[in-house]
Amino acid sequence: MAYWLMKSNPKFFGIDDLQLLGTDTWEGVRNYRARNFMRDDMQVGDKVVFYHSSAKPSGVAGIMTISRAGYPDPTQFHPEHRHYDPTATEEQPRWYMVDVTFELAFTEVLPLSALKSIPTLEDSLLLKKGCQQLTVIPLEPKHWQAIMAMADTLDLL
Repeated sequence: MAYWLMKSNPKFFGIDDLQLLGTDTWEGVRNYRARNFMRDDMQVGDKVVFYHSSAKPSGVAGIMTISRAGYPDPTQFHPEHRHYDPTATEEQPRWYMVDVTFELAFTEVLPLSALKSIPTLEDSLLLKKGCQQLTVIPLEPKHWQAIMAMADTLDLL
């Protein structure tokens, strides 16, 4: 099992939306590095930290699980869709997505400021300069454990 952090602006899709749906697609990723993680590395059963980005505060809002490994994102093929990519074809898709299933919503967001105070996370891509814009980030087991330990300590679980 691998661990991930996936970001979404809660104005468009947040942990509460996923909780209502139970399972949904994680589509619209248009970054090659994030696409490669979804296409090549994410597997059913992997655990994911759901991170609210562009929010006040930004931070970890809950937990989800990968319920379907990477497959072509159909939005790339529809000209009327905002994620349309005219260079993608059904024979050679360019963009991939995964399905995610809700596991747990934190009682409140574990803010980025608190995450920055965890020494174990200093070497994570989440805090590394130049990587903050990635919407899909792999986490090492020690990063996952540190986030869960802080959430438990703050009674967010």
